[in-house]
Amino acid sequence: MGLINQTAYQYYTTSEKFTGDGIETEFTFSFNPAPSTISDFIVYVDGSEIDDDLYSYGSSVLTFDTAPLVGSNIVVTLKSQKLGNYRYIALSDIVRNFMVSYVGDGKIISKARRSDVVFHAKRAIQEFSYDISRVEKIQEIEVGPTLTVPMPQDYVNYVALSWVDQSGVEHPIPNGRITSKPSQAILQDDNFDYLFDNDESLLTSTSITDERFKSLDSNLVAGSFNNDDYFMNANYPIDTLVESGKRYGGDPELMNSNGMFMIDEANGRFAFSSNLNGALITIKYISDGLGTDDEMKVHKLAEEAIYKHVAHALLYGMANIPEYIISRFKRERRAAMRNAKLRLYNLKQNEVLQVMRGKSKQIKH
Repeated sequence: MGLINQTAYQYYTTSEKFTGDGIETEFTFSFNPAPSTISDFIVYVDGSEIDDDLYSYGSSVLTFDTAPLVGSNIVVTLKSQKLGNYRYIALSDIVRNFMVSYVGDGKIISKARRSDVVFHAKRAIQEFSYDISRVEKIQEIEVGPTLTVPMPQDYVNYVALSWVDQSGVEHPIPNGRITSKPSQAILQDDNFDYLFDNDESLLTSTSITDERFKSLDSNLVAGSFNNDDYFMNANYPIDTLVESGKRYGGDPELMNSNGMFMIDEANGRFAFSSNLNGALITIKYISDGLGTDDEMKVHKLAEEAIYKHVAHALLYGMANIPEYIISRFKRERRAAMRNAKLRLYNLKQNEVLQVMRGKSKQIKH
């Protein structure tokens, strides 16, 4: 039996068709995965959408209150469906395949609890999500007057933050490593000694650094051209400097007009400079692959590496396992992970050649 359990029509149209016979009221879906609730799909009978009060849904079975007429065409269309899932293998399949292939009499792992295999498989998905089979997620948000946005719910680390112009082109926002975001400011008296309350606890206030960052003029940091610009060579007039491109003392990392962001780790937020107020931004980030059940899957190009990772983790935690066996599986795990990483780099010879052809072009100064 093949691995594909959907027809081409179901996959490409995200729909499934049935024909009424005037008697049958129940119709079983073959969607994979099946819709979870009645709000995940729309039902059409002879081309007309029908109200969801006229049917019910549960356990992949659509039940009409009244049997559709003989010969009526019933079409169920999913509101959204993620395509391309054939590239992945689910966590449940990984665990089942591992138990069949690696655990049992006459095998290196004679006995292992399924719960242990599930735990190590999840840990493997986490580790692979950070580096090997990393899948970037993207959120689009508009920055409000507070100049902060919350981290995504399943955020682990950021890849890039950018603002989007009217043409839909992204402009990278640099990380503001030249500043920080204190969680609080300690109050002091006129002699700069700390102030305490009646319980002898420090008195604190909102951060002044944070308020100054919110009103930051990124042009001053970037060193934009003006009559009093620190970065100018005083021996030349401004128009000559602009013409010849001579600027002194600037940091190339900061010499842009894309603003700046910094990470408020304590409160789980991103903070932005004032020139990004009202800007449309994108947050590209990585997760650990365990946020939802749908995410607990592994790319097939890394499937063997997952098995080696789980096998090594199980053997490493067992008593009375010879060290040479553990070392062998450690080497096999490392080799499988390296192969998976090379496969998932997805380097295409033609694409590399096209880039290298561009390197041969003469660059005009």
